[in-house]
Amino acid sequence: MTTQGQRDPHPAAQTPEGRAARARQASRALPARALGWCVVVAVVAGGGWIVSRPHPGDWIPGLGPSSSDAVRTPPVVGNPLPPTVTDPEGLTADRYFPAQRVVEMGSYKGRRNGARQGQDCAETLQSRELDPLQGSGCQGYVTVSFSSVDQPALLSSVTVLRFPDDASAARAAQALRAEPGPADALAFILPDASAAAVPVVQAGATKPATAGRVESVGHFLTVAVSRFAEPRSATPSPTASGATAGGTPAPGASTTAPVPASPTASTPAGPTPKQLVDEATRAVSFAAGAQFIWT
Repeated sequence: MTTQGQRDPHPAAQTPEGRAARARQASRALPARALGWCVVVAVVAGGGWIVSRPHPGDWIPGLGPSSSDAVRTPPVVGNPLPPTVTDPEGLTADRYFPAQRVVEMGSYKGRRNGARQGQDCAETLQSRELDPLQGSGCQGYVTVSFSSVDQPALLSSVTVLRFPDDASAARAAQALRAEPGPADALAFILPDASAAAVPVVQAGATKPATAGRVESVGHFLTVAVSRFAEPRSATPSPTASGATAGGTPAPGASTTAPVPASPTASTPAGPTPKQLVDEATRAVSFAAGAQFIWT
């Protein structure tokens, strides 16, 4: 509608032919407009994907290990255990003890290193001449090595054994707790996945600080042992400065009696090697058993 004296700015648009032309023009513009919106959405989504990726090399953003970390994956020796009815995914080191997962309990913080796995449980023994697992029905094993983050010389070796039923696992646990004990019965795995040499204790020497723990969890058995890379006495007895082990003053040392320190000025002693290996063993043993509580 136009007022009197005013021209219609689009007279042709009011005709049937004009209205049809406008409809055809709008129908041609609609696909182009939809295509433009698709491009915008794709650009925004791509930008969000790039921003949300914490590590550009991740196989699965935020979940999987970085592809650049593949070369640093701890070594695993042996073949994974084939699946069974009770353990459908198999007993493997990477499944139950991922290298990226840090074990932390109390003041202990440890990281997994090398691993060994297989079906012959005799491979876990320190000596095949002494086999507490003989006739136990053990179906397979996985052994992993842990090292303390704060004290790299503090090492732990955790062995998980699988049995056909709970009763078999409980009987094997009793056999391993008996003499000579888990610290001497099973091989100790080092960070490079090799087995440590059997420690030799000279006659009259103080036994190095070690700690072993055996726990049966369902039809699984966990054995954790901790010790230092270099043998350390469980209860060190430091020698006073300026004196020999026998108490005789060393040559050139002052013979003046030391002034006793004030009780309030004494520095609290740190944990002993025995306390450190005990804490490490408790931490890795709990971490291992927790994996099989619901299995």
